[in-house]
Amino acid sequence: MKINRRYLLIAATLTAGGFAVGCSTNRQQLRNGQLPLEQGQLALNGWVKVGSDGSVTVVLSKAEMGQGIHTGLMMLVAEELDCAWDQIKTENAPVDKVYGNIAAMADGLPFRPDDQGTLARSARWVVSGLMGQLGIMMTGGSSSTKDLWLPMREAAAVTRATLVQAVAKQWSVPADQITVHQGVFKGPGGQTANFANAVQWLGPKPQPAEKFTLKSPNEFTLIGKAMPRNDSASKVDGSAIFGLDVKLPGMLHAAVSMSPALGGTVNTVDDTQAKAMPGVKGVVILPVAHGSSGGVAVVAEQYWQARKALQVLKVTYDDGPMASISSSGVQAQLAKAAQEDDGFGFWKTGDVQQALSSANTKLEAQYSAPCLAHATMEPMNCTVQFDGDKATVWVPTQVPGLARQAAAKALGLKDEQVDMHLTYLGGGFGRRLEVDVVAQAATVAKAFKGRPVQVLWSREEDTQHDFYRPACVSRFEAGLDAQGRIAAWRNVSAGQAITPNFLPRNVGMPGMGPDKTTSEGSYDVAYEFPNVRVGHVTVELPVPIGYWRSVGHSHQAFFKESFVDECAHAAKADPLQYRLDLLAQHPRQKAVLELAASKAGWGKPLSPAPDGSRKARGIALHESFGSLVAQVAEVSVNEQGKITVHRVVCAIDCGLAVNPNTIAQQVESSVVYGLSAALYGRIDIENGRVKQSNFNDYPALRFADCPEVETHIVASTAHPEGVGEPALPPVAPAVANALFALTGKRLRSLPLQMTT
Repeated sequence: MKINRRYLLIAATLTAGGFAVGCSTNRQQLRNGQLPLEQGQLALNGWVKVGSDGSVTVVLSKAEMGQGIHTGLMMLVAEELDCAWDQIKTENAPVDKVYGNIAAMADGLPFRPDDQGTLARSARWVVSGLMGQLGIMMTGGSSSTKDLWLPMREAAAVTRATLVQAVAKQWSVPADQITVHQGVFKGPGGQTANFANAVQWLGPKPQPAEKFTLKSPNEFTLIGKAMPRNDSASKVDGSAIFGLDVKLPGMLHAAVSMSPALGGTVNTVDDTQAKAMPGVKGVVILPVAHGSSGGVAVVAEQYWQARKALQVLKVTYDDGPMASISSSGVQAQLAKAAQEDDGFGFWKTGDVQQALSSANTKLEAQYSAPCLAHATMEPMNCTVQFDGDKATVWVPTQVPGLARQAAAKALGLKDEQVDMHLTYLGGGFGRRLEVDVVAQAATVAKAFKGRPVQVLWSREEDTQHDFYRPACVSRFEAGLDAQGRIAAWRNVSAGQAITPNFLPRNVGMPGMGPDKTTSEGSYDVAYEFPNVRVGHVTVELPVPIGYWRSVGHSHQAFFKESFVDECAHAAKADPLQYRLDLLAQHPRQKAVLELAASKAGWGKPLSPAPDGSRKARGIALHESFGSLVAQVAEVSVNEQGKITVHRVVCAIDCGLAVNPNTIAQQVESSVVYGLSAALYGRIDIENGRVKQSNFNDYPALRFADCPEVETHIVASTAHPEGVGEPALPPVAPAVANALFALTGKRLRSLPLQMTT
């Protein structure tokens, strides 16, 4: 496989210069003494604090945006520490390099999962070390549990071993004769002590134990158990603090309006009438920053005062480079690129051209997907208070370190002069990897020194000024042999590349090497094609794009799994068996596929839908973020062409299941989010302007239309893998394949729409 050797040489040079990869234990260390301690608390590392009252505080470096990660991380600590569940409390981690996400970055390299060769292993090793030094705090890429599986367990195990040493010294007994269970130490003579005793015996400046032992899976008593989430009660009673719940003395509110054309800038502002309205304190021009469009903010005592004043502002804009861009033109440009260019080759095996030439049956198809908005339930918001030589930021973000940098830059401060407060996120989905709203809030707060200012986008601004999932077109060719087996597989997709846009605007560094997200889900598959070439053509466009839940997998899975179904139909084969035959050397993938099919009753008759319409099943298999997912969808279409998804059966192999409850919740979330995109999702651009504005024309799946979702988890003791995104990509193809089985019509464009 071709790869940018220059990038690897640069990374290797950095490694030789001291960017060495440390074991996960090194990530336990504190940096710059930044972990705050309360009276009576001590910390042996950056993840666990124990108090003189016997309490245990778990330091959480990942954002909670509905995925339940805080509960899972608490479970890791409680398991290895052997404390009682009710001993634990939590707090958000400070911004520090020790909490940088390593797993997501290492997984971002463009290698296939099957590729464990020297080049792939070396590149992952180098990138892990580099990212360990950069220390970018990030919640995304379904990487949180995977990233912290060892560091947090080791931190807890070190803390446990140190406490045991203190107890052993106090009792004058060997440490290996002391047991710990539910926060109680027991000695060989029946002695007992609790965590409060152990902390007292440790003394004020204890040294971490040099030796510790991690539990093996057969010793787990908590990990693998279905546990209730620690955030449920506060979200039900309203005490949970999201970004919009931040209320501060003297706080002002800002409503924003940005250039109607994406990327446009402000020319002139007449704010005379707006400033005369009740409660209005001022108008601030918002420059382009971190990829945003230019705009204006009206600041008032109350948010609705600001909104009303915003409506009477007279603003003229320069439309910028997007003025001539339309969705139809983008799709045509992408289709042309996929037809005329083979693109960067992510996967090549055998001689695909020769195999196509000698094939008994040849198939060709072109698929497409539109831009999509994130549509998080909580619109973009941020609160900033600027006091001249320091600032405080309250924000729901997936990247607290980058958010702090954005605020500091806008305010002319050093990073350490900005204090960050991470709130709960009302949905992230990749949108809150961006820091444009933070820069805006800091810009507004700078004009009102001393008073906190909360910037809140309307739903319309949120929908029309997103960083969208890129539109994509994918062209396929397949050659089948006399038995209907795939002898040749050629696939070229075309679309924008996210990473080369994201890194400069948010991290201040260029994207190097091929962007895996452009082609992920098309080249990193387990199907055993004897002759194959998969490539992607990167098309440069001014459309603002960003990471959308499951990123490239979200559309590439639809393309790939639909075309596999086309091959099965051409071979007159059962779609399930056809896939199983392509997985002879991949038993894990086969097991997931067979489990989903079995639980769904594949091959058995289906009863009609409640309205009497016929139902059919479709199947899809996809691997993403380290996890394997197979889904079977049961679908009907009524006389008016309305598509109804009645049931989705999902089998997932995500390695060891830390909390089965959370996994089931994330599968259900992914199915609902994926179906919203599959059935309704599209962003249309005309003259640089987004036509959709709110949920009336950018709908989400409603409760009445949600299918029954079944989750079946494959038992495993392997390293935990991603859960937040892998169940999304198979939804669209499973539904599309069911629609073909039902109607004989192959839908090759998203969203899926039947015509009567």
